[in-house]
Amino acid sequence: MDWGNVTAEDLIEALREVDWSSPPRPLSEFFSRFTVPRSYSKWNSRLKCNFYYYRTNYFIMIVFILGLGFLTRPLAIVAALLTALSIAFLNDSFAGTFSEKVTRTVRQFSPHLAAKMRPPLTPVLRGRPSAKRAIHICGRPRWTFVLVFSAVSLILWYVSCGLLMVLWAFAFGLLATLLHASFRTPNLKARLNTFREEFRTVWRNYRDF
Repeated sequence: MDWGNVTAEDLIEALREVDWSSPPRPLSEFFSRFTVPRSYSKWNSRLKCNFYYYRTNYFIMIVFILGLGFLTRPLAIVAALLTALSIAFLNDSFAGTFSEKVTRTVRQFSPHLAAKMRPPLTPVLRGRPSAKRAIHICGRPRWTFVLVFSAVSLILWYVSCGLLMVLWAFAFGLLATLLHASFRTPNLKARLNTFREEFRTVWRNYRDF
């Protein structure tokens, strides 16, 4: 795959749809080999490839850096968790998995309530969905949870007075991610993983027809 032809919008869309439940790459691989890119095009291609391949590692690294800054403000931890959930709900795979697990847990105590938490059915015309399936969480539109969790987290950020500290920690985490993605040489395993993801995407689109 030529990552130089992948736009930022394509990368964001891929990160939104991809499964984030995969385990992080081993540290021996994450800190294996670093080289300086020979040109801007090489750097641009490497940056996008590493962002996609080491996405779980970068997420854990940023959360760890933010956690160090939360040691003096416990209330900010709750705000950070709500913010992380509101962002994670934007990922289709996470939103679907979260809704399924919550519904399954509720079904053990109240099957009637769990039935109301099912997502609405999408009308089908001539064997195809009449519209793109909207993501629902516990029977409600995804954006409802995103807005509610975001609003509550903003209030907690304001009360804990830790927003400035979090911004500095988040900026440091993004800088560390950018430096690693810029100088980590993509290996053959990353390229093979990219080809496998491409095949899954093509096969999934083929099954929809």
